[in-house]
Amino acid sequence: MRLRNITGSREFIAENEFVVHEPEQYKGRWHELFGNQNPIHIEIGMGKGQFITTLAQQNPDINYIGIEKYSSVLLRAVEKQKELELKNLFLIRFDAEYICTLFDTDEIARIYLNFSDPWPKDRHAKRRLPSKNFLDRYNTFLQKDGYVQFKTDNDDLFQFSLEQAELAGWQATEVHWDFHNSEYVQGNVMTEYEEKFSGMGNPIHRCVLRR
Repeated sequence: MRLRNITGSREFIAENEFVVHEPEQYKGRWHELFGNQNPIHIEIGMGKGQFITTLAQQNPDINYIGIEKYSSVLLRAVEKQKELELKNLFLIRFDAEYICTLFDTDEIARIYLNFSDPWPKDRHAKRRLPSKNFLDRYNTFLQKDGYVQFKTDNDDLFQFSLEQAELAGWQATEVHWDFHNSEYVQGNVMTEYEEKFSGMGNPIHRCVLRR
């Protein structure tokens, strides 16, 4: 469920130095914005930003870009970043539908998809972030040895992601339907939704998608 519109959220976001406005102008030039040649990881649909701000704190030698469509949700991440002032993290309010306008060939090393909107109606399947439709887009800017890491608690969406990877010519690896009880859970950084759903006893599903 998305947050309701918060009065003044757009204005607050517009004034923050770590929010990139007109991000399309940095296509192929994101390293210039960060001021280094460190690898760039992105999270699409970052929500309130707990996951990506934690990663940025833990990994100062990696650059991060958080992408969120809704101002009222992005606001929470901006508040975190205003407090932390992480030099290796920038935020974007942007619709992932047009993500190919943001990044150039081989510009991104890793993509995180966490608890993405399941878009449960069949007619909306192409809007799902782990769909073939989006995997084809990621292919245009993801480095050859890069990958997509996907986590969800939604059974249908997870099964869908595995099927779509095959259709797109990708391979699903590290597939776990109960990730928190797997060998890969050590060092896991949880999102707000992950904490909520796992606390309710819901198994968390995770996979890595590679070309």
